[in-house]
Amino acid sequence: MGEALAMRPSSSPYPLLPPPTCSSRLPPLRSFVGLRWSAPRVQVREQLNWAARIGSGTRGCNGRFRAPASSTSLPCHRAIVIRNDNSQNADFPRNYSKREKKPFPIPVVELRRRARQRMKQAEGKPKRSLPPPKNGLLVHRLIPEAYRVYNARILLINNLKRLMKVVPVKGCKYCSEIHVGFDGHPFRTCRGMSSDKRRGEHDWGSTLLEAVFLPVEAYHLEDRLGPRIPHDQRFAVPRIPALVELCIQAGVDLPEYPTKRRRKPIIKIGRTEFVDANEDDLPDPEPDERFKEPLLEELPDNEIIAPSSPEETAVLAEETLEAWETVRKGALRLLKSYAVRVCGYCPEVHIGSSGHKARNCGAFKHQQRNGQHGWQAAVLDDLIPPRYVWHMPESGELQKELKNFYGQAPAIVEICIQGGAEVPDKYKATMRLDVGIPSSLREAEMVV
Repeated sequence: MGEALAMRPSSSPYPLLPPPTCSSRLPPLRSFVGLRWSAPRVQVREQLNWAARIGSGTRGCNGRFRAPASSTSLPCHRAIVIRNDNSQNADFPRNYSKREKKPFPIPVVELRRRARQRMKQAEGKPKRSLPPPKNGLLVHRLIPEAYRVYNARILLINNLKRLMKVVPVKGCKYCSEIHVGFDGHPFRTCRGMSSDKRRGEHDWGSTLLEAVFLPVEAYHLEDRLGPRIPHDQRFAVPRIPALVELCIQAGVDLPEYPTKRRRKPIIKIGRTEFVDANEDDLPDPEPDERFKEPLLEELPDNEIIAPSSPEETAVLAEETLEAWETVRKGALRLLKSYAVRVCGYCPEVHIGSSGHKARNCGAFKHQQRNGQHGWQAAVLDDLIPPRYVWHMPESGELQKELKNFYGQAPAIVEICIQGGAEVPDKYKATMRLDVGIPSSLREAEMVV
């Protein structure tokens, strides 16, 4: 996030005050939170150039700048730019209603503008061949990344099973909300069964790993460029974790999930039709070990051993947090090359250029769509949804009267922090670590 301040000579005979250096007093610009596209409203560079021209007394956009006679001895103030990669505070991620459609990652108006620009640039030029992976080939530079993401996911699951034996995680028995701590939070936000009788109070109990690391499944495609899965075959096609399917399409070879690997680009005979190139003249494929890495295996629950000391727990928490960041960063790189679709009404995810035809959407007003999904481009949070939980303050307890002063963090990050890991800078904005928590309700009422 960047902020800019421009000072210019004043016509007043009094000397100017020195420019402020505290970034919290400057007007904040539009911040980009999340991964969905939003157009900037302020052109910072143009404002800085305009302010610099005014400060130097040159001709500007609206005419000539006339400096007063009394300001000849005043110094010329230049534009001061204060930048910070991580914002001080940020709003919590928005929870979309079940009756509300997800916004597009890139607005439709912007997509149409880009399409018109591409058509205009392609006029009078020969058609270019499709780049991988659209032509059926793999992106070789992303094959090692796919193996790293697959192994980091397995390592993350195994480490979380061990950490959850020493770091307690509670889950509500009537809704999907979870809390990291010995006792659940006191906020009355339950919307489950018989919540009106309990006045929204949660009934906390033990929970499983699937409540922390949400399992997002997708159909496994033996040919990612093949025909779309019809509704009649929705039970014949196996479903596997969506992140695993993305790694398979990016180059990870799993014997239990075979997939078609082309060695020549496809030949398009229409807008959506194509034929495979003849590969008879090529020699038999040999196993290429340049990009492959040994694959990890998920440990069963009876082989999970809890850490024996706080030092071992802290090291395990740091390793888990590093695996979490590796999974998200690697999956984001794969998303930029391989197409992933998500339903705009429900959390169904499909790994491929076009979604399947199974009519199993049960979201709001699915009867009007005959159960068909509204496919759109997916973002990282659709593939790896972070479960945000309340961050425990240093006092170790939460008070429902001081709810506005507490922060939130993804459940996996909160587990690692309570296990002894350091707080990453990218999560400090939503955790509100710099916000002072009042000691009493009377003190909270005095806060402006």
